[in-house]
Amino acid sequence: QVQLVESGGGLVQAGGSLRLSCVASGRTFSRAVMGWFRQAPGKEREFVATISWSGSMTSYADFVKGRFTISRDNAKNTVYLQMNSLKPEDTAVYYCAHGPIISVVPSRYDYWGQGTQVTVSS
Repeated sequence: QVQLVESGGGLVQAGGSLRLSCVASGRTFSRAVMGWFRQAPGKEREFVATISWSGSMTSYADFVKGRFTISRDNAKNTVYLQMNSLKPEDTAVYYCAHGPIISVVPSRYDYWGQGTQVTVSS
């Protein structure tokens, strides 16, 4: 069993930055792919970024490339999402997810956090 707890969300003005953190319990973290997804009201959950277990491979949705950076610290069982140049359209609940392989598909991830709200004001 793996538990994921996100933090770091909040209210920020357009152009600002936030760093999300996701702490994982369990011994599988260092060998797991970790991903960030988001879901805005009335919309489906969408892929944001993912990182391999070693951190050597990352993948981003086109709409966050150059603005967001995913990273991980396996010694701390933590994955991060640094979000810069935030836009109002980035407003959503952000979820971290744990899975066996790199994927942009939510169903490929087997554990999810409870989410953290990010609100970007214009």
